[in-house]
Amino acid sequence: MREIVFDTETTGLDPRDDRVIELGCVELVNRFPTGRTLHFFINPQGRSVHPDAQAVHGISDADLADKPVFGEILKAFLDFIDGAKLVAHNANFDIGFINAELEGLDQPGIEPGRVVDTLAIARRKHPMGPNSLDALCRRYGIDNSHRTKHGALLDAELLAEVYIELAGGRQADFGLEIVAQGENGASQTDRIPIDLPPRPRPLPSRLSTAEREAHAALVDAIGEKALWHKFYGEILAEEQEIA
Repeated sequence: MREIVFDTETTGLDPRDDRVIELGCVELVNRFPTGRTLHFFINPQGRSVHPDAQAVHGISDADLADKPVFGEILKAFLDFIDGAKLVAHNANFDIGFINAELEGLDQPGIEPGRVVDTLAIARRKHPMGPNSLDALCRRYGIDNSHRTKHGALLDAELLAEVYIELAGGRQADFGLEIVAQGENGASQTDRIPIDLPPRPRPLPSRLSTAEREAHAALVDAIGEKALWHKFYGEILAEEQEIA
């Protein structure tokens, strides 16, 4: 299963008037980072960065003057996300801006059912919150000390780690609930089971007879008063009863 965790930075908060100025993407396969990323700073084509937005991400108009416009990075972006689910925190915001950019280039928008919202997952899993990206990093012990400003690629990398933890960590998942946006904007839940075949018979003991005898001799040499001698004797008695 291929997923792209992504984040955007923008000139402001309104996708009808503001533009995407930074885009960061991180590839996951079966919820493990592959090391592949995509990152662009983007010229907003005459739209100035709002001072409030600049205070959050630190990107100025001068920083973007020589950067490509969205149309110039479009193919690379579409190729990178092709066939993958898209994962974002407060996904309505980021998808709203991406779809506005796509619409301006006469491209079809990203379907809501293709999007996974980690904020919705976090709110279901931790209803008492807080569930900001920084709060989730603290909850899961993810180092975000280098996040002094918002940045699309940095935030996507942190979110990828958070998403893995929300999904149960790096352990096999046996029925993860994924919250995606429905067609009407409401959240919908999909269960994605991992189908593992049953083990036909128990695994044999990895200890040989010689190893068991050597360990018993070591315990005997330590002496009868050793605490583990008592427990080892109980284990041997149980094995003999089972046999």
